[in-house]
This record gives sequence, C-alpha cells and structure tokens, in this order.
Amino acid sequence: MNVTVILCTYNRCHSLPAALESVAASKIPASVEWEVLVVDNNSADKTRDVVEEFTRRHPGRFRYLFEPRQGKSNALNTGIREARGEILAFMDDDVMVDANWLESLLSVFQNPAWAGVGGRILPERDFTPPAWLSLENKYALAPLAIFDLGLQPGEMLEAPFGTNMAFRRGVFDKVGGFRTDLGPRPGSETRSEDTEFGFRVLASGFRLWYEPSAIVYHSLPEHRLRKGYFLAWWYDKARADIRVTGDPDEHQFHVAGVPLNVFRRLVVWTFRWATSLKPDERFSSKLKVWSKAGEIIELHRISVKSKQETHHRNA
Repeated sequence: MNVTVILCTYNRCHSLPAALESVAASKIPASVEWEVLVVDNNSADKTRDVVEEFTRRHPGRFRYLFEPRQGKSNALNTGIREARGEILAFMDDDVMVDANWLESLLSVFQNPAWAGVGGRILPERDFTPPAWLSLENKYALAPLAIFDLGLQPGEMLEAPFGTNMAFRRGVFDKVGGFRTDLGPRPGSETRSEDTEFGFRVLASGFRLWYEPSAIVYHSLPEHRLRKGYFLAWWYDKARADIRVTGDPDEHQFHVAGVPLNVFRRLVVWTFRWATSLKPDERFSSKLKVWSKAGEIIELHRISVKSKQETHHRNA
C-alpha cells in the first residue's frame, strides 16, 4: 500500500515546521511506502526554505511543489494530481498529528468496503473554551476546525473535516477534485471545500469510516478565539453553503432574490440576540444573525448574476 500525505500551505513558515516534524515522526510499518507532498500555494515567506530543509533531512520522504494559482482548492487539486500514492491523506500546516495518525487511517483501507476515512481533530491540550461560546451544538467549535464524533468507530454519514481525512485515489477519479469557487484564498475565508467534497463522495455511493484513533491536534492562535473571527467564519460559511446547495426556498416568495423565509429567520434571531440574558446564548443568536446575513448576500449575488446572464443571452 502506498500513501501520499498532502499538505497545502500559504505563508505559515512559522507553524509549518511543527506540522512537518509531527508527520515525520509517524509510526508506519516498513512495508508501507509513503511520502509527504507539501504544496506551496504561492507563499511570500520562507515556506520553500522550510520544506527544502526537511527534504534534506528526510531524503525521499518529503517533496516540495509550487502552485502559483491562489486558493486552497487549487493547491489541493494540484497535490492530488501529482501524488504518487494509492491512498491520499490530508493534513494542514497548523496542526500536529499523533504518531499513530497515519497508520490508524491506513488500517481502515484493509477493508475494501471503505472508500475514505475521517478522524478526530482536537484542540491543543490546554484549551479552555471562552465563556461566551455555547458548546451545546456539536459544531460549535467548527470555526476552530475541531471535529469529534466520540470514541466509537463506525460508518460515517457526514463529511470529515479536511485536515484529518484520507481517500482512495479512485474516489477522485470518479467524483473529481475540490471546487475552486470554495476554499480560503487571500482576501476571502469562504470555506466548505472539504465538506462539499465529502458529501459529494457520499452522494456517489461511496462509504466512509470514522476512526477516532486517528488524531490531529489543531493549534488555536489568539485571533481565532475572538468573537470577530467566529462571526466572520459563520458569515463566510453561510455564503459557501448557499453556493453548494443553492436557494433553500426556491418556490417561496422572493425579495431581491432572497426567500421571504430567510428574512423572517433573520428577524427571529435578531430578537433573540437582543433579548437573551446569558452571554453564550446571546452570542449564539448573534452568530445566527451573521449566518443569515451571509445567506442573504449570497442569494442576492446569485440572483443578480442570473439576471445578467439571462440579459446577455437575450441581447
């Protein structure tokens, strides 16, 4: 079994060494051929120097690849195309993988029933959630890229998060790569490129496995633990979701291309934001307001674009 670990990076030469050190320490049987392919997405810092140092220290283990087209999805698709492995695993430049992470992912593929696998993404060990953040929703920590479905392995009916997942190469041959209109890029934090791909895999009939022993630890810099980051993340996430799913109420009455129901929900969450007494409940409602605002902006953008395209066709 051959495996390629794809790591896409952009201007993170300070956190990158820790990520590379952690994967270099992976405990893998000698019979497994594996490589780490680092795709530099047009970084302007010392990313190339960092990776080349690892290629010298670990000959044949690390490869450097430059992708000038900005956007994480472009880098991911380039990595998929250039990877040598039969199994493609994914990690990010701001995580540290457990020493058994890669072996735990690979063990799943001994069973031909599984086309892909996702594992747990945990915060740094000393992480304490801020008081304003409600943890009642299992996706409350999604802006921090935290993913934990518990300690019980089993079939997964939802998409894994991008920094801890692996797929057989044949999956990409059938369903294609990552959508380039999604995923972060300079000037935009619009995401969902990973979950959109995962749900597309499931919709194609492939089966995924959840393996809790495959653990990744995600770094949490100070700027991510601020309210502004969470608000911006959910706003961009809502816009990305509309791009993926389209109009959620296309048969309802619309105003400026936006279903009236979306405006109603915006009013409801704005009222709850204004009247909630508990800090975590108040901020949770505020997040919903920002999310609805993102939906409204994206639905209006799509409506305007559609009208313009219709006008050009009829001109």
